Amino acid sequence: QVQLVESGGGLVQAGGSLRLSCAASDRAITRYAMGWFRQAPGKEREFLGAISWSGNSTYHADLVKGRFTISRDNAKNTAYLQMNTLKPEDTAVYYCAAATNYGLGVRYDYWGQGTQVTVVS
Repeated sequence: QVQLVESGGGLVQAGGSLRLSCAASDRAITRYAMGWFRQAPGKEREFLGAISWSGNSTYHADLVKGRFTISRDNAKNTAYLQMNTLKPEDTAVYYCAAATNYGLGVRYDYWGQGTQVTVVS
């Protein structure tokens, strides 16, 4: 059972940046693709993007493309979500997840507990 722990959330002003981290409890995570999601109150969960197990392939959803960047450091068993030019509408709980396959619509087997990001204007 792989455990994922997100960190790096917080309160930031509009236009600012945050980097979220997703640390895995097991080195096995290096064999998984990693995805990032968010969910705002009263809204459905949104898929933000994913990165392959090697880090050679990434996908960023249109809603964050150009502002958010997904990366990973397998030596640290950690994935990252760099968020720039944050907007109040980015306010949500952000989650990382791990999947055995990389791609759109894949099933994510492990989820973190989430970290709150609040963007104020």
